[in-house]
Amino acid sequence: MCGIFGIITNRPRAEVAGPVTQASRALAHRGPDDEGIEFISGQQDGLTVAFAHRRLAILDLSPAGHQPMRDEATGNWITYNGEVFNFREARQRLENRGLTFHSESDTEVLLKGFGKLGEAAITDWRGMFAFGFWEAQARQLTLVRDRLGIKPLYYFHDGETFLFASEIRALLATGLVPRKLSPAALDSFLAFGSVQQPLTIIENVYAVLPGHTLTFKDGKIRSTPYWQLRADACPQPVNDERTLSAEIGELLREAVRLRLVSDVPVGVFLSGGIDSSAIVAMLHRAAEGRLKTFSVCFTEQEFSERAHAAQVAQAFETDHTEVLLTADDLLTRLPSALRAMDQPSVDGVNSYVVSEAAASAGLKVAVSGLGGDEVFAGYSLFRTIARDERRRAMIQSVPLGLRRAAAAAIQATTHGNRATKLGSLLRSEQLGEHAVMLHRQLFTGEQRRSLLKTDGSGAAAQDQARLAAWTQQRLANCAEGDLINQASALELGGYLGNTLLRDTDAMSMAHGLEVRVPLIDHRVIERLLDVPGQLKLRDGEPKWLLVEAAEKLPREIVARPKRGFELPFRHWLLGALRKQVETALCEPEFGGLLQASAVRSLWQDFTAGRVSWSRVWSLYVLGEWTKLNLQNRTW
Repeated sequence: MCGIFGIITNRPRAEVAGPVTQASRALAHRGPDDEGIEFISGQQDGLTVAFAHRRLAILDLSPAGHQPMRDEATGNWITYNGEVFNFREARQRLENRGLTFHSESDTEVLLKGFGKLGEAAITDWRGMFAFGFWEAQARQLTLVRDRLGIKPLYYFHDGETFLFASEIRALLATGLVPRKLSPAALDSFLAFGSVQQPLTIIENVYAVLPGHTLTFKDGKIRSTPYWQLRADACPQPVNDERTLSAEIGELLREAVRLRLVSDVPVGVFLSGGIDSSAIVAMLHRAAEGRLKTFSVCFTEQEFSERAHAAQVAQAFETDHTEVLLTADDLLTRLPSALRAMDQPSVDGVNSYVVSEAAASAGLKVAVSGLGGDEVFAGYSLFRTIARDERRRAMIQSVPLGLRRAAAAAIQATTHGNRATKLGSLLRSEQLGEHAVMLHRQLFTGEQRRSLLKTDGSGAAAQDQARLAAWTQQRLANCAEGDLINQASALELGGYLGNTLLRDTDAMSMAHGLEVRVPLIDHRVIERLLDVPGQLKLRDGEPKWLLVEAAEKLPREIVARPKRGFELPFRHWLLGALRKQVETALCEPEFGGLLQASAVRSLWQDFTAGRVSWSRVWSLYVLGEWTKLNLQNRTW
C-alpha cells in the first residue's frame, strides 16, 4: 500500500521538479519505507513526464520492489498503490506467455501484465489497486482504479498540465492546482455527508471512477469502464439453499485466505458485530498463529460494544487490544484526525482511532469487515425498500400543489427531523431519486438551498451534469434487478464507495496502515448480486449466508439487535466538544462558506433536540477541513 503521483506537462523539467518533490512529501505518511521520483520522458517532443512513489512495504520487502518501476524490455513505467492478492497465479500465466520476472512483487506482475495484455490483464486480478501506467511507445498515460474503488485516484487537468495522485492534498501541495471549493461538490457534501464521485471538494479535481481506466494522450482524456456493478433482471434460481450456502461460504473463505498474502503480520478490526466477528472466525481457521484484534469502546455504555468484541476475541483466542475513547481523548485526537481527512466527511474519526491502535502495535496490515451490510442486506432499509419505493412513486404521482399543502399542514402540527424530511420530500421536485438515496440524505434539497451561497457558474453546472450522468449510469446498471439487489448495488457504489471506503483509506494510511476488505471481493459481490434478493433475508437470522460461512459464531453475537458502529457524538457535542463547535459554527461568515444565519439556526435546532448530531458535525468538519487545507497551507 502506497502513495502515487504523476505529472505530464508542457512545462520544462526545472519548473516542475519542485512541485513533484512537494507532492511526494505530502504522501510520505502513506509510504514511510521508501521514496522514488523518476523523470521518465524528456523534452524531445515538448513533454515532461514524471512519476513519484511513496512505499509501504508489504510484499517483497527487498529493493527489488522499489517504485516507480520500469520494464526494461518495453520502456513502460508504473507507479502503483494497492495489492493484487492472487498475483502469483497471474504471474504464472504471464510466464507461460514467455515473460520473465526479476522480483517477488505484485508491482512487476501489473507492469508486465498490463503492458502485454492491456485491460484484459485486469480480468485475472483480485484485490485493490490504483496505478499510473506510462506506455513508452504510444506515449500515453493510463490510470486504472479497482472495481469497487477501494483505493483512491484523483486527477487534474488545466489544458497545460495533467496531474494524478492518491490524495487531493498531494495535488494541492504542488501549487499547480487552485485551492478553490467546487460549488457542485459542496452541495453533494451537504446532501450525503461526503462528496459523491467523480466530483471532489476541489474544483477541477476529479476521481477516476471505480472499475474504470482513464487515458490521457495529446491533451485528451477518455474514461472507459472495464467492470460495473450490475443487478440483473433474472438472477439464478436457487433450488437448494444448502448448496447456495456452501457455495457462498467457499467464495468467502477463499476471499479471506487471499487477504492473508503478506510478508508482514496481519491484524483484524473487531467491533463485535456480525461482519467483523465473521472475519475473525474465518481467519482463525486460515491463519497460522494467534490473531491480533483491535476494538474501540466508550465509557457511554449504550454505544460501547466492548463486551461483544471481548466475547468474540475469547471464543477465537485472539490477542485482543481495546482502545477506550472518551470525549477528552477525542478532543486530543481531533486535530490530527481532521488533518488526516483528504476530503471532509461526516464519518471517519472511528477509523482513525482504531488504525492508530493497530499501527502503534506494530502492524502494517489489518483486515476489516467493511461491506458486509451492503453485500448481505444487513441494513434495515433492505427490509423496507419495497414499501419505500411504493411510497416514493405514490407521492411522485400527486400534483405538486397538493403535496405542498400537505407539507405545510404536517410542519404546522409536527416537529422534529422526520417531519422536516417528510415535508421536504412532499415539496420536492426531484422525486426521481431511488429510495436508497433518500435514505442516505443528510440535508434535504430545501435545507441545502437555505445553507448554500448560490453559484450559477458554468463550472458548477458542468459538474452537476457530470455527477448526474454517473448517478444515472449506476441506476441504469441495476434498474432491471429486484429491489433488494438494486439497493445492494446502489449502496456499494454510493455510501460504501463515497464514504466508508474513502474514510478507511485516508484514516488508515495516515498511520501507514493497509486495510483489506474481503467481504467486497468482486467475485463475492458478483455471486451475491445474482442471488434473488429475498433469499438474503430471513426473519430472526440477519445476514444468514455470512453467518453460515463463518460457522461457530457465538449465538449472542448473531441474535442481538443490529446497531451500527457509532461514536456518541450527540453526548460529546452537548458536553466536552460544545464550546469549540459552537464557536466555529457561530463565526460571522462561517469562513465564507455558507449562509451564517442558516448555520446558527441549525445549531440552535440541534441544542433544542430538533435535528440530529450528524448535521451540525458535518458543518463543523467542513469548516475545519477548509481552514486546514485551503486557508492554511499545512505542508
